[in-house]
Amino acid sequence: MDIARLVASRSTCLRRQVGALLVKDKNILTTGYNGTPSGIVHCETVGCLRQQLNVPSGERHELCRGLHAEQNAIIQAARHGGNIAAATLYCTNSPCIICSKMLINAGIREIIYLDGYPDQLSLEMLKEAGITCRQFVPAVPQVNPEALS
Repeated sequence: MDIARLVASRSTCLRRQVGALLVKDKNILTTGYNGTPSGIVHCETVGCLRQQLNVPSGERHELCRGLHAEQNAIIQAARHGGNIAAATLYCTNSPCIICSKMLINAGIREIIYLDGYPDQLSLEMLKEAGITCRQFVPAVPQVNPEALS
């Protein structure tokens, strides 16, 4: 999940920085972060359309200049000829309904996310498609009892 967080730091979104990576057989296949398409002016320059229109989080995804991190990870695989079927998605947020439908058709088998997202339909469709979806729980660091003495 640390890598997903690092990828998220590349985001140009003013509202939420999201990072994603697709992994198969312990290999990172692609990464993606949310932001405007290549060659398009970033929201950092022109402002956030969603903020200007007072669009709440989780609604009206089409009213945005940017792509989601999951979408960019899938697109990178397509651009470079990578097979992402049966891959695991690690993402800093659980996917929205649009990304979930793409992940289902891309053949993703598991989704591990850090933070939730207000989209119940997304989670319902992922479950119906048989995709394992779970929130990441950081490992509890082991304390050496001798170090406490």
